[in-house]
Amino acid sequence: FYKIIVSKTYIIISNKILRLTMFDIIKDDITSRMDSSIQSFKSDMQGIRAGRASPSMLDSIKIDAYGQKMNINQVGNITTPDPRTINIDIWDSSNVSLVEKALRESDLGINPMIEGNLIRLPLPQLTEERRSEFLKMASKISENTKVAVRNIRRDGIEQVKKLEKDKEIGQDDSKKYQENIDKITADQIKSIDEILKNKEEDLKKI
Repeated sequence: FYKIIVSKTYIIISNKILRLTMFDIIKDDITSRMDSSIQSFKSDMQGIRAGRASPSMLDSIKIDAYGQKMNINQVGNITTPDPRTINIDIWDSSNVSLVEKALRESDLGINPMIEGNLIRLPLPQLTEERRSEFLKMASKISENTKVAVRNIRRDGIEQVKKLEKDKEIGQDDSKKYQENIDKITADQIKSIDEILKNKEEDLKKI
């Protein structure tokens, strides 16, 4: 790469571009991984039942069908005929028992009612005891997501430090890139806190 470069000025510019590209790769990687953790967290929060029936409550539930993990909406049509009922019309009758099993083993706390290929999920009134369980569950999922995000941050910081150790970047750039990663992490943690706060308020209103 450097053999074909003649100008000393161009080498300096090229090195700067190379350093930015290296960090951009690291930044894109950690941002993508953190975003994925946040999306999973949102899905888990939606799975914690609030007062009104919603198809999104089933988003975090997976079933083993056709040799792979699948969402329930991939094996049936989900509707909410009224605010306290979810209906799942399973397309293939062989999947009815699989969906029923996954629902019973989930944290929804709902008893599925089977009528042929139709599974009805009547949402019971939320008791204080159940509300408390949901609040604890939401808090635990939040903390686990924060741990995942901080682990990704650590990976990014270690990659930047390695670039510095290998003389690929200078100390100033290393410090700047680490601060950039810290800013990304702080924004993601703030997002987690806001999602948790909204879920807690939702549960407390029911």
